[in-house]
Order: sequence, then C-alpha cells, then structure tokens
Amino acid sequence: MLDGIKVIDFSHYLPGPFASLRLADLGAEVVKIEPKTGDMMRKLTDDCIFEANNKNKRSIAVDLKNVQDADAVRQLISQADVVIESFRPGVMRRLRLSYEDVYALNPSIVYCSISGYGQHSRYASFGSHDLNYMALTGMLAQFKDESGRPVHPTITLADFIGSIHAVEQIVSALYARERMGKGRYIDLSLVDGLLSMMTNHIVLEHHTGQKNGIPILAGTVVSYHLYETKDGRYMALAALEAHFWRNFCAAVGKFEWYEGHLSAACDDNSLFLDMKQLFRMKTFQQWIAFSEQVDCCLTPVLETDEVKTQFANNAYRKMIHINNDQMEVATRYDEHFLRSAHVRQKSMNTNIFY
Repeated sequence: MLDGIKVIDFSHYLPGPFASLRLADLGAEVVKIEPKTGDMMRKLTDDCIFEANNKNKRSIAVDLKNVQDADAVRQLISQADVVIESFRPGVMRRLRLSYEDVYALNPSIVYCSISGYGQHSRYASFGSHDLNYMALTGMLAQFKDESGRPVHPTITLADFIGSIHAVEQIVSALYARERMGKGRYIDLSLVDGLLSMMTNHIVLEHHTGQKNGIPILAGTVVSYHLYETKDGRYMALAALEAHFWRNFCAAVGKFEWYEGHLSAACDDNSLFLDMKQLFRMKTFQQWIAFSEQVDCCLTPVLETDEVKTQFANNAYRKMIHINNDQMEVATRYDEHFLRSAHVRQKSMNTNIFY
C-alpha cells in the first residue's frame, strides 16, 4: 500500500517506533536514526521488545551534533516522504532539523512531531510518560480496585493509541499531498489521543454527572460481567443484546432467567447469585468449550501465554507468527509484514543511503 514511501524516524521508546512499524508493515521503507549509544528502548527493556517494534526497518547510528553526520541525515531527508520525531519541543530546532529546516530541503515532506502535550500547550516542556498521560486525562481513574485506589496498568495505552493516531494522520497527509501537491506538519499529542478515547465519559459526565462512563459497561448487570469458574479463572460474558442472552439462557436450561436480562449484578439479586454459582460449576476449559458452541458473547479471560497460542494457531487471521525461537506480532493480519527482517544498528556509512 505504501510501496515507494520513504520514512526517516528519529523517535525513541514506543510511540514513534510503533507508528513507523505500522508504516513499514504497510510497505513503506523506514530508516531509523539512532544516536551512537542506540535507542533508549534498547537499555530499558529486553532486546526482544526493541526488535518487536523495529522490524522491517533499516537502522543507522549517527551523532546529530557532528557536521558530517548531520549533513548525511539531511541528504536522506531531502529524498524522503515522511519524518517522524518524538523529542521534547525545541530539540529538533536546536539540531537544525525542525519542520522549517526540513521544509527548506524538501517542501513535499510530511513531518510528524509526537509529544506528550503538543508543541505549544502549557505542558509542552513537561517530562512525562504513559502513566502521567493516563492520570491527567481521567483514563487512569477508570481503573480502580475495590478500595477506589487507581490500579497501575501494565499496558501503555497512550503510546499505542498515539501511534495509531500518528499513522492515521500521516497517511491522510500523504493522500492530501497527492491531491494538492503539498506536504504537511503534524503536531501530534499523546494526551489528545487519550482524550479522544474518553469522549463518552466526558460527554456523559457533562450532561448527567456520571463519572465512570456508561454504567451498563461497568459490570453492573448480570449479562455483562466477569464470572469466576470452578478452577479460579474468569469468563467474560457480554450478552447485552436480548438474543445473545436468550441463547445463553437456553443453553444452560434456564429459560426463566430471560426476564432478568439487565438486572443488577449485586448480591441482593438472586439471579446474580445463581449466575455466579453456575459459572463455578464448570472449569475454565469447559466454559471455553461452551463458548465455542453457543452464540452468546462469552469469551475466556486469557493470560499472555495463552494469547500467544490462541492467535498463532488461528488459521484465518494469524496475527502471531512463531518460527522456532523467533516470534513476531503483526500490525495487520496478512503476510505482508513478514517481507523483510529488521537490520540491527550499524555505524554510519553514507554509502548505504538511498
């Protein structure tokens, strides 16, 4: 889809690299620019994390404060279609690689700056990470334990959502360039991405005062709830529509439960107590077998190792590919992403450039 598109990626950690990964998996040629010491993600996590987010790219090491290295990078940019960077606002300007600098070299460039709060907001210069963005946008407040304490998430939502937003805007800018002949500057904020995901919560609070989104989606009804199995695992039942709930009731031989479809998931409700007892009568595997036979929006709550097996064995949408000790997770479900391997960081050599 993006064959012939050349991307220069200066970003570190996750948001920028995951965005350029998605572009690479769509066919773009990506050159990752790293300092001589390497992307900071190399030091923060196991190497497999870095590799997972940087496959299908070429990687070169440069010192952007070195005149010769910087000139070579500018030569790359002059032939590129997209630049991605994720430094704090002002850093690329000091390196003479700002949008204005790059535009002078290549007016058709699509230049995407990924930052926490945008280039010109009141928080623009603040250092932050995913936990901060989730806290500030109200998203972290949606994940609380029974005592009301926010729970530390184990997934960096702002990073991944921001990456997808970046790809959306970059591809849109490339399309606009085809029509109008002009490049574009994209000021992408990770906070903006999370705020867009909080739309329903913010609108609902404004009009009703309800702070935690649509109540029915918070496990407050019997047909949309997490239930514990006989062996201490959990199944997710999401039979919001009447016909799914009817299928569930029929399959367990409890037609009399049908009228309680949207009744409260609380211990004052005898149906809820009966539901909890029902799920504790079968093991996790037995409920999985049930869910595969009955069309009722019932799925297992899988652990990470089980997810790997589930999607590596899916013949139709095989998203996880395992070959001996090598494993890759696709950003799309076809085989396109496997076309080339990531090239590990190497010393700068202008002879390898386009």
